[in-house]
Amino acid sequence: MGWGDIYRRRIRVFTMAIVIYLDYKGVQQRDKWTSKSRQAALWEKAHERNAKRVLNLIIEMEGLWVKLGQYMSTRADVLPAAYIRLLKQLQDSLPPRPLEEVYGTIQKELGKSMDELFADFVNEPLATASIAQVHRATLLNGQEVVVKVQHDGIKTVILEDLKNAKSIVDWIAWAEPQYNFNPMIDEWCKEAPKELDFNHEAENTRTVATNLGCRNQYDGNMSANRVDVLIPDVIQSTEKVLVLEYMDGIRLNDLESLEAFGVNKQKIVEEITRAYAHQIYVDGFFNGDPHPGNFLVSKESPHRPILLDFGLTKRLSSTIKQALAKMFLASTEGDHVALLSAFAEMGLKLRLDMPEQAMEVTTVFFRSTTPANEYHKTMKSLAEQRDKNMKVIQEKMKLDKKEMKRFNPVDAFPGDIVIFGRVLNLLRGLSSSMNVRIIYMDIMRPFAESVLSGYISRGPSVNDRWIFDSPVHSEVESKLRQLLIELGNNDKILGIQVCAYKDEEVIIDTAAGVLGKYDPRPVKPDSLFPVFSVTKGITAGMVHWMVDNGQLNLEDNVANIWPGFGSNGKDLIKVHHVLNHTSGLHNAMGDITQENPLLMLDWDGCLNCISQSVPETEPGKEQFYHYLSFGWLCGGIIEHASGKKFQEILEEAIIRPLHIEGELYVGIPPGVESRLAALTVDTDDLSKLSALSNRSDLPSTFQPQQIAQVATTLPVVFNTLNARRAIIPAGNGHLSARALARYYAALANGGKLPPPHSSASKPLLGSHPHIPKLNSSQKVPKKRKCIGRKQATVPAVSTNRSYEKVSCSDDLEADEGSNINRQSSSSDDTSSSRIGNNLKTHVAGKVYRNPRIIDEFLGTGDYENLALPNGGFGLGFKRFTSKDGSSIAFGHSGMGGSTGFCDVTNKFSIAVTLNKMSFGGVTGKIVQLVCSELNIPVPDDFLRFAVEQRGEDAQLQMGRPMIN
Repeated sequence: MGWGDIYRRRIRVFTMAIVIYLDYKGVQQRDKWTSKSRQAALWEKAHERNAKRVLNLIIEMEGLWVKLGQYMSTRADVLPAAYIRLLKQLQDSLPPRPLEEVYGTIQKELGKSMDELFADFVNEPLATASIAQVHRATLLNGQEVVVKVQHDGIKTVILEDLKNAKSIVDWIAWAEPQYNFNPMIDEWCKEAPKELDFNHEAENTRTVATNLGCRNQYDGNMSANRVDVLIPDVIQSTEKVLVLEYMDGIRLNDLESLEAFGVNKQKIVEEITRAYAHQIYVDGFFNGDPHPGNFLVSKESPHRPILLDFGLTKRLSSTIKQALAKMFLASTEGDHVALLSAFAEMGLKLRLDMPEQAMEVTTVFFRSTTPANEYHKTMKSLAEQRDKNMKVIQEKMKLDKKEMKRFNPVDAFPGDIVIFGRVLNLLRGLSSSMNVRIIYMDIMRPFAESVLSGYISRGPSVNDRWIFDSPVHSEVESKLRQLLIELGNNDKILGIQVCAYKDEEVIIDTAAGVLGKYDPRPVKPDSLFPVFSVTKGITAGMVHWMVDNGQLNLEDNVANIWPGFGSNGKDLIKVHHVLNHTSGLHNAMGDITQENPLLMLDWDGCLNCISQSVPETEPGKEQFYHYLSFGWLCGGIIEHASGKKFQEILEEAIIRPLHIEGELYVGIPPGVESRLAALTVDTDDLSKLSALSNRSDLPSTFQPQQIAQVATTLPVVFNTLNARRAIIPAGNGHLSARALARYYAALANGGKLPPPHSSASKPLLGSHPHIPKLNSSQKVPKKRKCIGRKQATVPAVSTNRSYEKVSCSDDLEADEGSNINRQSSSSDDTSSSRIGNNLKTHVAGKVYRNPRIIDEFLGTGDYENLALPNGGFGLGFKRFTSKDGSSIAFGHSGMGGSTGFCDVTNKFSIAVTLNKMSFGGVTGKIVQLVCSELNIPVPDDFLRFAVEQRGEDAQLQMGRPMIN
């Protein structure tokens, strides 16, 4: 092809593109002035007119444009009937190439004459496609074959067409920015040239046939993931000639023959869909060109699909394959967290945080197919959904119509999923053209589940990477890892983190297992685990920080701080009563877990419930665990006393001083979904717990039976995005074990900050931006007003919300600057200096300035009159006792087994986070091992789980699950 031909070809294509574009723009204008009764006819004529233009151009141009036409001809679900009817001619029905050209290519490629190769060669081609044509032949040994022969000079044509297609897509993206197809054409430019080497296709054919376990004889084996399709054997191949086994079959577009042979079209299309689900999710290697011309149906019963043409294939990495499976399952289950996590894993980046709209788009992507006769209904539904989503985006981004026209919500589109999307659309079009309805979610789900469970079930016994590859800090950590492997092999651990400090140094920092039952990615040191009531220890620390700053007094009446709280006999409740679990409000809000668990997500609603509650006991007289009310009591006190939002105090008091940005949240912000662990329940522990009798030391609404019931619903509720983003100050902490251990290491030393966390732990603790940012087309002003600050003497309760940015402009700019610096540098020395520069606390190197702060935590010494004598709780923390009473220890555990505590006497702190909820057994064994190895007394709360108990002793231990 000379430059003149290339130039003329390019002009022809661009001219036709402009003509069709202007034609439809004109029809859009005429439609406004046309009566409704004539609008349909107006558009039908336009579709007919332009479909003929497209068909004539494709036949004239051949090459890549035939591929485009074949693709369009399968989209009966979304394209007008005129395009489908006319473009169907392109499915292997192009004008054949001259026989002289075909013979010449065969003899040149195979190095022999036609007589030396074939006993018989049928001159009339079986099919002529964009790249090659296929002839039936008989080898000298009598075997029936088909010979696929590449068109002469087609490589130059295809490469030129790709350039032209890329230019057209660039032009469309400029003219209509919402229709930016560049990621798709870029991926096609990368993959399409591979079709020009038939050696590549031959190898692909063998690989797919092996992966699918194809057999020429039906064996009756129809296990869940077994597919029943046929693929021809490869006889011989060169770059331009491919010889395959001949299989006699019926073309999918020959509906009359299919009916005559009694073929069940529904079953055939379902089996083709299953074959592709296997290729994508199980094998990670799939044919990217499933148009009707690439399928036959065997004439013998049972009729089976015959898969052809494996020139355009795509290989997926394990990461992308898992992410696609996770995206599919997230769509079927409506799991926003898993969906956003899957997007992050596959490299799909959005410019704004709109999980509901992302879910709707994904659900449409995997929607059931519709017959061709429902085209108008489908298109109307899709258009309405798109308009609705774009309107929401416009309102959220505050864009005018002109800005909205040029706004694209996708920031980065991964090339790996372009061919995947094309395959799903081709299969959808295939179903529509065959007039059958395919429910993708039913057919593909077993394959998506199997690939994830296959990775997850590979526990430590068969997965040498089950323990995350990080340095071993001590001998005790080596022994701990052996224990974790043992527990993992016994199916007691799904995912876990353990971190410990001794004498201000990190001695353990281990992560192991996977992030969830449908998430086979490894747990890393910076993974975020939901820890439930562990959050109470953090919230209590915030209250003490405010006392330390003079913003609050432990003996203040809560009603004097919080307007409206003093109603219904609560006027005598003081701050220390709340911290000591002696306010008498232990059952407050207890009924919401049964009546309306989602009320926990409503900040104002919960504070109002607390304000209206009635105490059951006199303040300071009886100690009952305030399992739900504690957080809301503390949260209300914090916000009303400070005039700031809860999250702002969290950042100011704990996160920034300890330099644990990005690894401790109470309610997650947008952008961290890919680091979240998903919850599940140890059903063995749950069944034991539900059979136990009541305990006198727990609130009446928090007995073993209720605990078991709550534990059953917690994963369902707290795996949702709305729950994870909510500010629940008693139970919605999302954090890493290393952030929690550092917090307790500081508390163990009277608030003194420990040295920077181990630089061997990657990524470095504090290296994540605390508030991940999604790109926006809007300009952000340099100066911002403080959010959450109130000028009134008694500030109002803050509004309902999930996580929001709460710092003032100066702090925000400093944080963003430090985050940029942290991300751009990887040296340990630089990291250490950044940690020092980032500390923002009132006393250098300390979180608290009170020299008796530990007595304050425990309610001892000068503070013993503020705590119930011999009670299990101090002021906000659980007192941990040991048999010999030789050490002072405190902390807080959470439902499911996560914990954090410190031993002040031995300058020791430890944190355990896990996602398979149990009731103390796993955590007890870990704590017992670590403490024993360090000659530190094991707190009774954990020691009772260290050894398997039987009989009445087992009942006693299970009757005191580690939940507070």
